[in-house]
Amino acid sequence: MPKKKYLVDLTAAEQEELETLISAGVASARKLTRCRILLKAHAGWTDAAISAALDVGSATVARVRQRFVTAGGLVAIERRKPQRQYLRKLDGDAEARLIALACSAPPQGHVRWTLRLLAARVVQLEAVDSTSVSHETVRQVLKKMLSSLGAIISNG
Repeated sequence: MPKKKYLVDLTAAEQEELETLISAGVASARKLTRCRILLKAHAGWTDAAISAALDVGSATVARVRQRFVTAGGLVAIERRKPQRQYLRKLDGDAEARLIALACSAPPQGHVRWTLRLLAARVVQLEAVDSTSVSHETVRQVLKKMLSSLGAIISNG
């Protein structure tokens, strides 16, 4: 059997904290499972035995074990922050143009503006530096505008 690359060695304080989290039972199920994985790994259980006992995949056990060793401490039980950065396609000026367009008369042959029509027209008018804007982006901008208008109307 190959020697484990990532060995879990908990301090007494870390062990106590994990056991307290488990006994309280108020954390998410995923967090509690990760606590149990670390405790069993510290006790010398194999990955296969841990995965069978806790009904998780062996890859999950290996990931938690690796994250504990590489990240250090009890960061392994916390949820990871997303690495992706979401860049905005519409800045303030483009949003203002979109709102003005939505308040204007719809194009000929249409009764009202649709989200897809608005998205296509914003790109046509070169209000954005992109070749496309999704209808979902348009929906989010209009929703934000309507919610702030609702606050103005109710307070005014």
